[in-house]
Amino acid sequence: MDPIERLTAIFEKFPGIGPRQAGRFVQFLLRSPQGLRRELGSGVESLSASVHQCPECMRYHTGKKGSCSICENPKRDSSLLAVVANDTDLLAMERSGTYRGRYFVLGGTVSLTSEKMTGLRLREMIACVPKLAKNGLKEIILAFPANPEGDVTAIHLKEDLAATAQEHKLIITSLGRGLSTGSELEYADPDTIKNALDSRR
Repeated sequence: MDPIERLTAIFEKFPGIGPRQAGRFVQFLLRSPQGLRRELGSGVESLSASVHQCPECMRYHTGKKGSCSICENPKRDSSLLAVVANDTDLLAMERSGTYRGRYFVLGGTVSLTSEKMTGLRLREMIACVPKLAKNGLKEIILAFPANPEGDVTAIHLKEDLAATAQEHKLIITSLGRGLSTGSELEYADPDTIKNALDSRR
């Protein structure tokens, strides 16, 4: 395949990027100094060498192999577990400075076009709950975007967690509508996230 077409096809796989925007990225790189292209290539390569996935919360981190700094922090509130769609949502909640519990990164939301759960870490999520319950877990917060995909994901997860939650006497809540309908968690400001957490139900 032609190198320009190949790179365009790769950019098209990025979320929210269509053929036209992917083509613009390639044209930008062609016009850029060779040093920038080398820097981009080196940055992508370094992801494999220095970024690891936390076996507990499933987020990506640049620490040493093993659990991330959040999961290793004994000052985190072990009674709370926020289930988020992706790493950017986790970072948004951390930036808000109002949540001090633990996390689990589900790996996305349910697609409304297929309602397939492929790629979501549902089994890992359910499997980790008994261990967390033994360590003091009391509440699971479903912190998904305030859009149809987020709502469907929350419904599926509530159903899948119902038996485990009942067995371990856990409550399952969702973020309140401090988030306006249709909004993505990663773009919410700290006050909005705080209100959504305070009004969870």
